[in-house]
Amino acid sequence: MEDHAEDNDIEIEGGGFGDDKEFGLMKEPLLLRNRQNNTSQIAIVGANVCPIESLDYEIVENELFKQDWRTRKKNEIVQYVVLKWTLALLIGFSTGVVGFFNNLAVENIAGFKLMWTNSLMLQNNYYLAFGAFAGCNAVLAVAAAALCAYGAPAAAGSGIPEVKAYLNGVDAPSILAPSTLFVKIFGSIFGVAAGLVVGKEGPMVHTGACIAAFLGQGGSRKYHLTWRWLRHFKNDRDRRDLVTCGAAAGVAAAFRAPVGGVLFALEEAASWWRSALLWRTFFTTAVVAVVLRGFMDFCKSGKCGLFGEGGLIMFDVNSSVASYGTPDLLAIIFLGVLGGLLGSFYNYLVDKVLRTYSIINEKGPIFKVLLVLCISLLTSCFSYGLPWLSSCTPCPPHLMEECPTAGRSGNYKNFQCSSHQYNDLASLFFNTNDDAIKNLLSPGVSKQFHIPTLLVFFSAIFFLGIITYGIAVPSGLFIPVILAGASYGRLVGRLLGSLSQLDAGLFALLGAASFLGGTMRMTVSLCVILLELTNDLLMLPLMMLVLLISKTVADCFNKGVYDQIVKMKGLPYMEAHAEPYMRQLVAGDVVSGPLFTFAGVEKVGNIWHALKITRHNAFPVIDEPPYTDAPELCGLVLRSHLLVLLKGKKFTKQKVMTGSEIMRRFKAHDFAKAGSGKGVQLEELDISDEEMEMFVDLHPITNTSPYTVVETMSLAKAAVLFRELGLRHLLVVPKTPGRPPIVGILTRHDFVPEHILGLYPHINPHK
Repeated sequence: MEDHAEDNDIEIEGGGFGDDKEFGLMKEPLLLRNRQNNTSQIAIVGANVCPIESLDYEIVENELFKQDWRTRKKNEIVQYVVLKWTLALLIGFSTGVVGFFNNLAVENIAGFKLMWTNSLMLQNNYYLAFGAFAGCNAVLAVAAAALCAYGAPAAAGSGIPEVKAYLNGVDAPSILAPSTLFVKIFGSIFGVAAGLVVGKEGPMVHTGACIAAFLGQGGSRKYHLTWRWLRHFKNDRDRRDLVTCGAAAGVAAAFRAPVGGVLFALEEAASWWRSALLWRTFFTTAVVAVVLRGFMDFCKSGKCGLFGEGGLIMFDVNSSVASYGTPDLLAIIFLGVLGGLLGSFYNYLVDKVLRTYSIINEKGPIFKVLLVLCISLLTSCFSYGLPWLSSCTPCPPHLMEECPTAGRSGNYKNFQCSSHQYNDLASLFFNTNDDAIKNLLSPGVSKQFHIPTLLVFFSAIFFLGIITYGIAVPSGLFIPVILAGASYGRLVGRLLGSLSQLDAGLFALLGAASFLGGTMRMTVSLCVILLELTNDLLMLPLMMLVLLISKTVADCFNKGVYDQIVKMKGLPYMEAHAEPYMRQLVAGDVVSGPLFTFAGVEKVGNIWHALKITRHNAFPVIDEPPYTDAPELCGLVLRSHLLVLLKGKKFTKQKVMTGSEIMRRFKAHDFAKAGSGKGVQLEELDISDEEMEMFVDLHPITNTSPYTVVETMSLAKAAVLFRELGLRHLLVVPKTPGRPPIVGILTRHDFVPEHILGLYPHINPHK
């Protein structure tokens, strides 16, 4: 009877990982670069190494649960359903408010910085202007880095890989904590306003998930929020659904794309989906859209400072007619291939940079801040210095706006040019990211960009986007990728010139789509998000074509950027499909020992000892004579439930079943999973030596219907079952009678490639 019942414990045998030749395209987790990874209970969250566990999505059908379900009144069920929709409403409203606040703060802070710099340049104080520009950027960047490094390290990065792992069943500390939410909001504002080549869209997904997790705690004893109606949400299943709604709301708030948010959650974030969740997610994103529209209408009156006018459409390119011929289709296919190649290369470089930065981040918070400061100064030098290489362009005639413009919102930057001329490279570099994208997507007749300008801007953004992602600030990849993709897309449009019927702005949109497809590897959600961003439904066929081509090409080289980061951080993510080599093994091949089991009526000292010497999250319960004729599997009992039971001290001196007394003493909600608190800990138990010799009946808290598989089931089939049902434990039972009733327990770690290939190094992982 051997099993590895530890929740996520991985043992890496000698030579378990091998070299790149043995594993081909498989990449080692970053944890293994300079330390021996003896357990998969650690992963990199933010920039810190943290212990992790799995989430309990399975319904524990013990006697207490059944009694609670039988006694639940109709009005309680209605109350539970109404509360779910109410929480979805609150998540949508809160995320919409935070999304608007982010945009408002970024536009005003960055606008003040750019106007101050521009006014100094108009006075020919160019060195002083650079000092002001770089100084403001450095102060904002250091503020964002200090918040992340000292306040909430889990807030660094985009947060999408962590949210994706959480919705897959991986529970890492602090990724959805209130402190992370606070740092994510303000760190993102400071980082984007500092001119770093990062986006606020990725962090908004994490922000929405944090808001959902905070609202779905099911009450809190710490803050005296223990209302009876909140206890229904003290389980991982309902919290998972709310976090899915929050992730969708984050996309809807970031891109003002409510339908795109739903599809993003479906395609990229969530691992489990059902029709009821679809409706609730759609409702949440609709609330976000309404809230944003209301705030935008309010800001049109000029009461929001430097925040520009706008609606739900962010980059309107609808003024161009999407008519195309054969040369255009060839150019679009070329864009798709180019986007796939560049996207896979981008992901490769991001992976290398993240591994390099981890060496710096491990040295402590001060080194994280210094790294951010260096990147900020380098970005400021690029943004201020490169426009000097650009030649001046005469202002187009019959313009509705002033050219050149002295204000922040103007798109025709004077920089070093004389009157009636503008610097086209400065209009991209010396602007907010949103305004730069608007310029790139603008019709070619209204704004011209020289070919050298587009080449310089693409090269700089491509380089800065890679080295900026991974520093200790909340940073998204969407905006840098859109900027780089729109640059080479517009460049292709300029090169085609009169040969093309499509406008250069539409080529920029298709270029952004191709680069997004090559890096993110999403298709449906990206297509809808870009269409909602640009309000150009006529581009749908071309957008679909370019996304399909870019994803197909990029998949030939490596995985999507978020999948790479999940793998690199060591998060034990369960894929939707089983690896081919798993068909060579059966379930009984990967379970390991020792296996700890309890009797139906167990001695208190045995339970306490097992809880002390192991970190197992669940233990099989086996009934033995005289209660049964032969040993038989009763079910599975959770560690957290055992701790609550021991704390209640319903013990007996004789080994007898006392289920009825325990049912009267405890209710189902006593065993509900704690929210942000840790619940009952073993150290809190005060059990005397006399009580250690007493007995306790485990039957009322034992899940009598755990999922089981026979030991001869293929590991591939077991992996698919484990993933599709969202399990934390899968019991393996013997094939033949006359043996102990359980062979072992499969947990998430047993399906991790490193564990399997460590046990069987002779297996070819590609067969």
